[in-house]
Amino acid sequence: MSHPIPSEFDIVFAGGGTTACVVAGRLAAYDPSLRILILEAGQHTLNKPIHVQPSQYPFNQLPTSTTVTFNIGNPSPRLNGRVPIVPCGRCVGGGSCVNSMVYTRPPASDYDDWGVSGWESESLIPLMKKLETYEVQPDLPTHGYNGPIKVSSGGYKMGISDEFIQVGTTYHKRQYADDTDDLETCNTYSPWRKYIDGTTGRRSDAAHHYVYNQAHNSNLQVWDGKRVKRIIFEDKRAVGVEFTSDPVSCPDADQSSSIVKASKLIVVSAGAFGSPTILERSGIGAEAILKRCGIEQLVDLPGVGENYQDHNLVLVPYLAADDAVTMDALWRGESILEESLAQWNSSGKSLIAQNGLDSKIKWRPDDEELKAMNPAFQPRWKEFFQDRPDKVVAIFSASSGPLSSILPPRNYMSAGYYTLYPVSIGSVHVKVTEDGKEGMDFTTGFLDDPSDIAPLDFGYKKMREVFRRMVSYRGEIAAGHPDFPEGSAAACREAPGPVDLNAPDIVYTAEDDEAISQFHCDIVQTAWHSLGTCAMKSEADQGVVDARLNVYGVSNLKVADMSIVPLNVGANTYSTALLIGERAAMIIAEDLGINCI
Repeated sequence: MSHPIPSEFDIVFAGGGTTACVVAGRLAAYDPSLRILILEAGQHTLNKPIHVQPSQYPFNQLPTSTTVTFNIGNPSPRLNGRVPIVPCGRCVGGGSCVNSMVYTRPPASDYDDWGVSGWESESLIPLMKKLETYEVQPDLPTHGYNGPIKVSSGGYKMGISDEFIQVGTTYHKRQYADDTDDLETCNTYSPWRKYIDGTTGRRSDAAHHYVYNQAHNSNLQVWDGKRVKRIIFEDKRAVGVEFTSDPVSCPDADQSSSIVKASKLIVVSAGAFGSPTILERSGIGAEAILKRCGIEQLVDLPGVGENYQDHNLVLVPYLAADDAVTMDALWRGESILEESLAQWNSSGKSLIAQNGLDSKIKWRPDDEELKAMNPAFQPRWKEFFQDRPDKVVAIFSASSGPLSSILPPRNYMSAGYYTLYPVSIGSVHVKVTEDGKEGMDFTTGFLDDPSDIAPLDFGYKKMREVFRRMVSYRGEIAAGHPDFPEGSAAACREAPGPVDLNAPDIVYTAEDDEAISQFHCDIVQTAWHSLGTCAMKSEADQGVVDARLNVYGVSNLKVADMSIVPLNVGANTYSTALLIGERAAMIIAEDLGINCI
């Protein structure tokens, strides 16, 4: 369908991901007369099963997927020369429509650490409560009970998660807590809540709950399949957005440019990859980078595209008992799929309302574990973690799966572990390729700092000991584990069942330890938590936006998405993306003199 191109809007969003949907939806509700346009390169997500059925989330990550963009990084010696690939959401609703839906919130102190006026946790906690309906337990002081985003336990209980918690609270000698997302509790085994509506069993995403629910408001428009090229300026005032039909979403469409005007404000909200590259294509960035691409500089802002951060994730597969309840048969499309769908359609229950992730620990090492870790981690522990008891080194979890077309059809489970405050920093910039096309110069930085691999190496060993003691354990899938030397006591194999709770731990030799480190260099991946590339810091400190999200050096231009985050957050990033949206909506409403109560 061709859009009536373009008149003028009051506010134009360049990018239609999680944060854009929150801001646009809130502003439209505060003042329905505001003419608001969202331009999104990906396609609409309204009621599409791959987005609304929680169990389908892994299919968004398949190599043929068009609902995410696969950002290809530069090869890294720290990753044994590997080229890292980092997906990000590419659809209306962005990451909120393709993520794994795990409900994880960082400690409140993370926001205080940013040191930005108006973004202290005291100011943000009311917004955290405003955005959610916490269906798990009533009357908890840091949770909200009347917001658009639903949080529940999902529509089906996975036994594997009980096993993980049972071994964790005995063998691993940690406590149990029902809620480790109260903004402070950690280092206890707990259930893992989900962004799933407990009544309907549907994903709780930003597109459906902030934008699509306002279909009655014709002043709020979403144009999908539109790729933003750059921001148009008059002097240094942002007045319009130049865009084309996206070649992936609309392969047969005319690729010529169009311009849409914005009378009040332009908000760049294209994520940690899209936002810095839109700014650079618009002449805002470091001189050397723009010059290399033949872009005329409008504002010298060398922080654009710097400060790239993520979390480092490892997933390790295990064999599970035939009678264990896992997601495998569902993902393979076996007969269980039909009955699960029927149940989900009628009651919102069944495995369809599951993501296979039901338990976790936000882990901090105890003294004994610290001694067992690589000494390279000690300075980082002392400098950052030791005196901050709410800061989590890594999240350990048990999940169903993996989704695989090459493994024999049976039941599997995976150990997941990912570090939350890695030291390494990367960057995202535009570049011109040899054939004259635009590309991306993306450096992940993964494992560049020697302290970053130590918690992963320890995590492998600790998770293996926990999994070996779980009732459903039937051994390891050797191909998904380190390549231990011949004859090693750590060699991976199938097993008839778990070892005793009090069995001795596997003893690893120096060669085994080296195999584990090499394994992590070979397989460590993104946690899909990219952030930081348009940081909300002072200009002198390589910042890109101020506390009111204004881009330095120009007017009528803000950035609102995970790219503004100046320091990493100790959680999956959906909770922070929603929060930034709520805060940005307040800021813009205040700027425009709109009541946002």
